[in-house]
This record gives sequence, C-alpha cells and structure tokens, in this order.
Amino acid sequence: MATIVFDIETSALPLENFDETQQEYLFRETEKLADAAKTAKREEITKFMSLWPFTSQVVCIAMLNAETLRGQVQFLAEDFEEDAGEAGPVEFVSCADEVELLTAFWDVAKHYDSVVTFNGRGFDVPFIYLRSALLNVPISKKNWLGYRFATEPHCDLAEQLTFYSVSGRDGAARRFNLDFYCKAFGIESPKSHGVTGMDVGTLLAEKKFREIAEYCLRDVRATVELYKIWKERLAGIK
Repeated sequence: MATIVFDIETSALPLENFDETQQEYLFRETEKLADAAKTAKREEITKFMSLWPFTSQVVCIAMLNAETLRGQVQFLAEDFEEDAGEAGPVEFVSCADEVELLTAFWDVAKHYDSVVTFNGRGFDVPFIYLRSALLNVPISKKNWLGYRFATEPHCDLAEQLTFYSVSGRDGAARRFNLDFYCKAFGIESPKSHGVTGMDVGTLLAEKKFREIAEYCLRDVRATVELYKIWKERLAGIK
C-alpha cells in the first residue's frame, strides 16, 4: 500500500483582496478596544489570517513516498519557468499560481492509498480541500479526513502521539509541536536551519521561493522519520 507524507505552507492574502464588509467582519472584535489594544488585536488577527483558507493561499506543498523517500515539492514562484530542479530523489516543481500547484498535487495524490501528516486532519487536509473548492480544482482524494480514531487512510501523528488527546492539555500525553517531538526523539528539527512557518509570508514577499520549498521539505522529512518511530514503537496501542 503506497503511503504519501505531505505538508503545506500558506500565506495570507492581501487585505485589499477583501471588500469593506469582509474586512469589517474580520476585525469586528477590535472595534470596542482602545487604540493601542485595537492595533495589537488587528495585528494578531492579520497574523492568523495565514491559517484560514478563506483568507490565505497555499504557496508550497512538499510530499514524499514513505517507503522510497522519493517525492516532489511544488511551490509558487514568479520565475516559475526557471526555478525548478532536483535535489537527489526529490524534484522541485515551480508553479505559476495556486491553481496549477493544487492541480499538480491532486494529480500526484491519486496514486497513493494512504496519507501521513502531522496535524493534517486539523489543518493541512481541510485547508487544501477548501482552497481546492474555492478555486474549482478537482479533488482526487476525498476520504482523507476519514474516521478520526483510525490510521487508515489517514495517520495524523499529532493525534497518534497524544492518543487522540486522551489526557487533555496538561496530562501525560499532552500535545507538543513537531519541533519538540523531533528533538525529543533525536530527529533533526525542520527549524534547525533558522526558518519557521511564521517566516513564510516574509520569504514570499522577498521572493525567496526556494527557501520556502526547502523548509517545507524539511518538515516532511522530519514527519517521515517520526512516522517510522511511531510505526515501530507505538502503532497498535489502543
């Protein structure tokens, strides 16, 4: 059974993309605040816009075959005709726009039976489903949300390592981020090169498209290693 491991990077769309009514809705909770608090709250909401599929876009998707470690990174780039290339078994594919990126992703995904993510059920999968629907991009795999308490077709490691949040926020199986799990299990953290997901918007503005792609690929490689450990040591626990 072929398994794909993937991760996405997103970036907020410009505020001018939204009309006056939409902007009023987005920032409605700031209206009763004092000026300083209002500014801070607007900045907070603007930052979180990159996490919502109706206010942001997919700018990169990295994917690896869990068994062969071959894969592809698809990313937005203005110089898309020149900025592609390979790094060993992984092909970097630059795309002109988000429609092309999502179309290319679903074309690859249809060849896989199962999927592995870190927090994919909570973020990556619903995000790409909704972005694909908004852009009228056909979705080749519509069962990736699946039944939460199952690892097929979707194994979400964030849920597996907390045993489906069995002990809440502060118990023995509390949830940590991918960086923390990687360091705990002796895996190279995707943040070890000084880039985090919060830097994606800035890197996009600076036209550092390949840096975004390489960071996203590091996330997926770390997820693959974490998946191997989970599969060998924890899979099957109920």
